[in-house]
Amino acid sequence: MNFEAARIKMVDNQIRTTDVTSHAVLSAFLSVPREEFVPAGMKPLAYIDTDIELPAEPAGGRRYLMEPSPLAKLLQLAGISKGDKVLEIGCGTGYASAILSQLAASVVALESDAKLASEATATLARLGYSNVSVAGGDLEKGHAADAPYDVIFVHGAVETIPASLLSQLNDGGRLVAVVGLGNASRAQLFLHENGRTSERLAFNTAVKPLPGFRITREFVF
Repeated sequence: MNFEAARIKMVDNQIRTTDVTSHAVLSAFLSVPREEFVPAGMKPLAYIDTDIELPAEPAGGRRYLMEPSPLAKLLQLAGISKGDKVLEIGCGTGYASAILSQLAASVVALESDAKLASEATATLARLGYSNVSVAGGDLEKGHAADAPYDVIFVHGAVETIPASLLSQLNDGGRLVAVVGLGNASRAQLFLHENGRTSERLAFNTAVKPLPGFRITREFVF
């Protein structure tokens, strides 16, 4: 299979057609080999316009490689620049981490699943993405050890954004996430300025959920 040709078609037919105009984002998607980040038996399907399930530990919940179109739109929304320090929440096998590495100065890729973290570390190193470091830990807690960050990208849909993540943003920092589950979810941009965080809705989308990040519901008598 000609993966380079498939990659170009993905960008032209799946990404450019959904209002992604950032040259930096488009170039990053053209340069990163998605086939290297999917399970071996699914390489021929690497460039289809859908989420791809990853071989995660069952106890941690199902994990997915986000489909290209919403991923590109979310990264464009983040407005990442070459000097930015980025935290990715839920890096999976490292595909989005590799794309982020082309947009930012450095990337901390946080992963709670040990198997996925190990695979991401090996693949990113083998392909030469040297400005990405993979860290293990609870996704909802973020990675305070390397905070603050200019951008935090949440790789999957969540019900809520914990204060612990927002507190790890630099002044002027942005957090991008899909908030809500199923077809009712929306991409949101959170901006942290002068000790306060504002948010705005960006666009409707539906992506696979990231385990955890659930709203605590109180029991009412």
